[in-house]
Amino acid sequence: MATIAFIGLGNMGGPMAKNLISAGHAVTVFDLVPEACADLKSAGASVAASAGEAAAGKDYVISMLPAGKHVAATYLGDDGLLAQLDNSTTCLDCSTIDAATAREVGEAAAAAGIGFMDTPVSGGVAAAAAGTLAFMCGGTAETFPKAEAVLSAMGKNIFHAGPAGAGQVAKGCNNMLLAIHMIGSAEALEMGARNGLDPKVLSEIMLASSGRNWSLEVYNPYPGVMETAPASNDYKPGFMTDLMAKDLGLALEIAEQSGVDNQMGKLAKALYNKHQDEGNGQRDFSSILEQLQA
Repeated sequence: MATIAFIGLGNMGGPMAKNLISAGHAVTVFDLVPEACADLKSAGASVAASAGEAAAGKDYVISMLPAGKHVAATYLGDDGLLAQLDNSTTCLDCSTIDAATAREVGEAAAAAGIGFMDTPVSGGVAAAAAGTLAFMCGGTAETFPKAEAVLSAMGKNIFHAGPAGAGQVAKGCNNMLLAIHMIGSAEALEMGARNGLDPKVLSEIMLASSGRNWSLEVYNPYPGVMETAPASNDYKPGFMTDLMAKDLGLALEIAEQSGVDNQMGKLAKALYNKHQDEGNGQRDFSSILEQLQA
């Protein structure tokens, strides 16, 4: 089993670190929130006073941080982890950030001879707790088997998307499509309900037809249709509207840099920004259905 430093114990990072402990790895954690560290300590982790202390001498460093600026501050510069580690440590950043920062950190790691992959995740809090996340990895082919060896304790689908930054591009493409088909599913269900159709029956019809998609099958946005979906629990917990809006912003950056005129992505971002402005930032992103019911 490996020695692992886990940095960032938020809604996703906390359960991910617990799955590593359950798999038998020796995990040392660091987070700015003492309560998050205490929770992991009770699960069997060691707690460090800083990211550098956590990472020292470890086989792996895994980070799950809010934004690109936090990832850059953690890894780059004279005080960053890359300046303190050697090639015995493999670094995996599971954060969802801009592809440019992921490439910058990946290039700096390569220059230092340190294996690094950007490994953003898909699946949300429930999948993080269940250990069924999907990982989209950007980095070298040589580093990928090392990444896969520990990511397998936290996920069931692990992909090598390409070189540094490719994981973030894949995540941006995926979450843009997710937003689009969630909005489309909500519109279709509300249209059917207003014409007297039972949303559950309509969902079954579309799932057996060409409209089938993940939002209908796994995360139905209509209350009462799927007991396990956030929609049936006042749209909580789940993947917050704030996070979807953030991810759509990152996707639009990728599209703009690539010269892609992604009209559906732009519309999805505008709708989720409106949903945020109406006070729904902390609610699950499937609550976009309520915009149609206002």
